[in-house]
Amino acid sequence: MGDDNSGLVTDGGGVARCFWQPSMPDYHDNEWGRPVADDRRLYEKICLEGFQAGMAWITILRKREAFRAAFDDFDFERVARYTDRDVERLMGDAGIVRNRGKILSAINNAKCALALAEETGSLAGWLWKHEPPPQDRPRAVDLDYWNNNPTSAASAALSRALKKRGWTFVGPTTMYAFMQAVGMVNDHLCGCACREEVERARAGFRRPA
Repeated sequence: MGDDNSGLVTDGGGVARCFWQPSMPDYHDNEWGRPVADDRRLYEKICLEGFQAGMAWITILRKREAFRAAFDDFDFERVARYTDRDVERLMGDAGIVRNRGKILSAINNAKCALALAEETGSLAGWLWKHEPPPQDRPRAVDLDYWNNNPTSAASAALSRALKKRGWTFVGPTTMYAFMQAVGMVNDHLCGCACREEVERARAGFRRPA
């Protein structure tokens, strides 16, 4: 998995990163864990995490541009208006994951995202209210924590809140992966070169209202 039980891998220059970095270097170094405040990108991430269920994330990442093309760049106002014809179009698109239930979920969640944004003024503002407080985070994100915490109290609460509003494919594990990806938590392993970068990004991030 890594060079040792730390869960880190070290490159030729002696720089340590999370064990999974070599398979997705750009995503790990420049995207994962960086705070996101854009409504469309947050909706996209929830959708893609839902499509990922039962699959490897790298599979979805490789298909992300095809997903963006197929789903109008995840403009949830447009996706919310998709019809049965769009469902069949998506089912015929070999560039994406052709799972009818997940496609219908993305359309359903677009409607839910639109309703929530109209009600509260910002999908991002509502989602970021579920960021866990510092006292609920581990003192150290090590390999033991990584292996034994696929969910959290905060992700379970977010999952319940979304399901109450009609969202689908938003279980606690999926929502924890979402929170990790969009910077609501920093789960770069201790010793990873990106951990402090993400901490600085989170410290300077203005939480959406």
